[in-house]
Amino acid sequence: MSVRCVIGVQWGDEGKGKIVDLLAEESDVVVRYQGGGNAGHTVVVGKEKFVLHLIPSGILHGRQCIVGNGVVLEPEQLFAEMAELERKGIRVKGHLLVSDRANVVFPYHKAVDRAGEVKRGITKIGTTGRGIGPCYADKYARSGIRVVDLYDAKLFAERLKTNVEEKNYLLAGMGAETLDYAQILEQYTAYARKLKPFVADTTTIVNDAIDHKKRVLFEAAQGALLDIDHGTYPYVTSSNSDATGLSSGAGVPPGCVRDVIGVAKAYTTRVGSGPFPTELEDGIGERIRQIGHEFGSTTGRPRRTGWFDLVGCRHAIRTSGVTELAITKLDVLDGFDTVRICTGYKVGRKTITTFPADLSSLENAKPIYKDVRGWGATTSARKLVDLPPEARAYLRLLERELNCVVSMVSVGPERRQTVLTGGKL
Repeated sequence: MSVRCVIGVQWGDEGKGKIVDLLAEESDVVVRYQGGGNAGHTVVVGKEKFVLHLIPSGILHGRQCIVGNGVVLEPEQLFAEMAELERKGIRVKGHLLVSDRANVVFPYHKAVDRAGEVKRGITKIGTTGRGIGPCYADKYARSGIRVVDLYDAKLFAERLKTNVEEKNYLLAGMGAETLDYAQILEQYTAYARKLKPFVADTTTIVNDAIDHKKRVLFEAAQGALLDIDHGTYPYVTSSNSDATGLSSGAGVPPGCVRDVIGVAKAYTTRVGSGPFPTELEDGIGERIRQIGHEFGSTTGRPRRTGWFDLVGCRHAIRTSGVTELAITKLDVLDGFDTVRICTGYKVGRKTITTFPADLSSLENAKPIYKDVRGWGATTSARKLVDLPPEARAYLRLLERELNCVVSMVSVGPERRQTVLTGGKL
């Protein structure tokens, strides 16, 4: 049996899409278990670039792909993504299933999301405006509408009317434009008809696949440091974006996963607001941004850049039980004379090496750096021996400090630009 999970161990955008794409080739089922259309997984195949928001990256290999119950689903975005994949020759029908228990994102969720960010002003979280947080809020307030509810006409109409009235009251109070109930009802009734062939009891399907010893791959969105419980709260996403969300988000037993692959860039990035101890607001940070094309795949926003943070990454590894690491974008650091790694934080007079929960400590943390020698070109490396000695030394340092083996190294966006280490750096 091979049941694996891929998560990000930084603030998202670590390159999970490429790693899932690589592992999907040897998987039977690929399952996305949390997040929504705020995610953006990019996969480059030859000269073709695919940006996936809701559909698991395994679709590019023709695997059975499942959007689990822990995902919040925006139908319009899903249909647009399906149409774009079909346009590029990727068959979706027959390969994609959507959980009947997944909560649905409605226009009022997006409207409340955007209005809330405007109202927060300089304290805004920096959401994508996709309505993810408000949809999860409705889910936990037990007023959400699930996919299965779309097919009970009376229940759907009643619950939608209640929700639209409530959200219009909130929107009016924030000075935002209100929404039309009848228009949303008509729109989503049509969406329900279009979505129906893809709706299934995915909990049973995934558990049956595990019971029958099929190779199942679970895929997280965002990153562990954006986890609602273990991340930099409140500057986080609205779901468990680490491995702890897998069980509830897909409806499987906690102990079913054998391997948890944590994905980290060779440096660190962050989109949106929130503390970022190793952030570089200088020419080096801009150099990394430009070389690494660090602009959000969902929003296009410039990503904040910084050196590798061992403190945050170690926290993510421990809370998710990560068994191996995939280091991406090593090539972005090619040509740097010196590369820095944050080994701890200085907070006031204290030196800490564990990730603090309080926002004040993180916002005032001063990184403690270890400098290592830079390296030459890595983009042509396909085997471990092809990597420059200094690059291998950097990776060994990460292994040692994080107490976790580096099994994969990405040196470019394409599938073939990947080095498998065999655990022997």
